[in-house]
Amino acid sequence: MKISPDQLPINTDGSVFHLHLKPEQLADKVVMMGDPERVPLVAAFFDTIEFDRHSREFRTITGTYKGKRIMALSHGIGCDNLDIVMTELDALANIDLKTREVKPDFRPLTLVRIGTCGGLQAFAPIGSYIVSEISMGMDGLIFFYEGGERISDAELSKKFSEHTGWEPLLATPYFVHADKTLVNQIGYDMVKGITISACGFYGPQGRSVRLGLSSPGRNKLIESFEYQGLKICNYEMESAALSGLAALMRHRAMTACLVIAGRYSSGMNTDYKGSFDGLIRKVLDRI
Repeated sequence: MKISPDQLPINTDGSVFHLHLKPEQLADKVVMMGDPERVPLVAAFFDTIEFDRHSREFRTITGTYKGKRIMALSHGIGCDNLDIVMTELDALANIDLKTREVKPDFRPLTLVRIGTCGGLQAFAPIGSYIVSEISMGMDGLIFFYEGGERISDAELSKKFSEHTGWEPLLATPYFVHADKTLVNQIGYDMVKGITISACGFYGPQGRSVRLGLSSPGRNKLIESFEYQGLKICNYEMESAALSGLAALMRHRAMTACLVIAGRYSSGMNTDYKGSFDGLIRKVLDRI
């Protein structure tokens, strides 16, 4: 069955609509980040560079690192952007863009998101690397797809909602597990825990500037939650969508973040480039 143009837009040059990438430009190993300005930071470690493409907030540089062909790709901010990026990467890998039909042989991708985050626990201070073993989404994204309930940890969602008194007006939180083999391969010496992918930077993460919060004590409840020895370690904004969509599509994915904000201590490090370079090198060496 052919996939119609309204379901999957393809540009006149044969590239996918938002990323402006062609199938031959896709690498099996993808290092992802939110900020397009971070893509050259990753590519600076490459031994060779094939091409550099920039469209909207999506910047892509593909090259080689120690004999591995790797794509560095920015996805912008938020789980909604991950819906675009993951769908179009999967299309590049598993849909014949000329015939608009699914390819008979599945091509799996390995996707590692690196980012910055706010730490919620004293055992993960500013400067720590946190690997998101489990990610919680506030946005409800995976429930728009068939199988979303299957990949969400229902028991964990129930216990979290009971512990925090999660308000019924908010989207049902979903919890998805990162690829275990990838977590062990890349994040074996990092702090492991649960990550919350917030649907905003301010209110959804407990920040109050001029508007008050609907539940001012929510962060304290989040910080005290524990499940099977895991605590909620950090806030960021994309990990749940990445892990959830990857699980539905059968790709391998995980997120590793550098803590730049200590939410428990109210501290903030805006000069984190050196520490971020260390995270980049770890991921490139291990992917």
